[in-house]
Amino acid sequence: MVDLLSYDFMQRALLAAVFIGMAAPMVGIFLVQRRLTLIGDGMGHVAFAGVALGAVTGTQPVWTALVLAVAAAVVIELMRARGSATGDTALAIMFYGGISLGVVLMSRAPSGGRSIPAYLFGAISTTRDADVFIFAGLAIAVAVVTWVLLPRLFAVANDPEFARASGLPVLALNITLAVLTAVTVVVSMRVVGLLLIAALMIVPNAAAQVVARSFASAMGLAVVIGLACSTVGVVTSFQLDTPSGGTIVVLAVLVYAVLALVDVTVGAVRGRRLRRAPGHDHAHAHAHVHGSADCAHPAVRHEDHYDYVHDGHLHSPHDDHYDEHGPIDQSTDDGHGPGHAPTHEARSRAGS
Repeated sequence: MVDLLSYDFMQRALLAAVFIGMAAPMVGIFLVQRRLTLIGDGMGHVAFAGVALGAVTGTQPVWTALVLAVAAAVVIELMRARGSATGDTALAIMFYGGISLGVVLMSRAPSGGRSIPAYLFGAISTTRDADVFIFAGLAIAVAVVTWVLLPRLFAVANDPEFARASGLPVLALNITLAVLTAVTVVVSMRVVGLLLIAALMIVPNAAAQVVARSFASAMGLAVVIGLACSTVGVVTSFQLDTPSGGTIVVLAVLVYAVLALVDVTVGAVRGRRLRRAPGHDHAHAHAHVHGSADCAHPAVRHEDHYDYVHDGHLHSPHDDHYDEHGPIDQSTDDGHGPGHAPTHEARSRAGS
């Protein structure tokens, strides 16, 4: 690793990978919530047209790609909001229009099509000092805006109709998310590539949601996975002489596969343990009625009803049997302590 850091281009590539690994999953989690997982691909195609435009005009490709991608993001959201095109149609227009325009313009550039693979699939040796500063500023701006607007972006992504009824500027927030996506695509094009950046926005979030139990924990874990895959992918691509973008995405997919396998395995083991536990099977009949005068099993509050502690586990009454609700958590009860059986009136209120 020390030898790798002696190369200037590797230092630049690793810095860019850190910015990408941080920004891409933060934006991508909202795309997953809104079921717009392909929008990153569409932005990448438009950004490629911007890169080609910069190559033809002799200007900085990062800026031309950024301007074109942001403009496309705003237009697409306005089209979606006004109903002039469905989401799929708008994305298709971006897909085909962007990539075709980019190919045509790149063919007229002084270098011809020789630089196309570097932008489409990533090339760590193409990251320059100026790119690092630009990427750093853009990535930090993405992270700050996302963090400040986090509750509002989540509300709109989760339930846009409720957010609109609550007075939130849904269209403005959707445009903001689209712009953040466009900026993230441009930040990532040198290392990950324009055709693969969408994967770095989506796959770490898919992997995080396998094991995370809340939105905040999912976002945090996705950022960690994105950072790890980006940096390790850059190093691995240098050692194996493979495209950096493809290597990074392959690592992210492997992380997802491992976490999914672990989750399935753990779930299967827990299921077997519950099935084998004596006296806790679903539809297991008891010799007496929980909550009756002769019942010595403590009662605890569980959401809108009462469960009963039976051999250290919670049982919920259903007709003539009791369902297993997991190990006891005595932090909640009926207000009289976990050893107090609720009255008939209390049980009626809980079931209402």
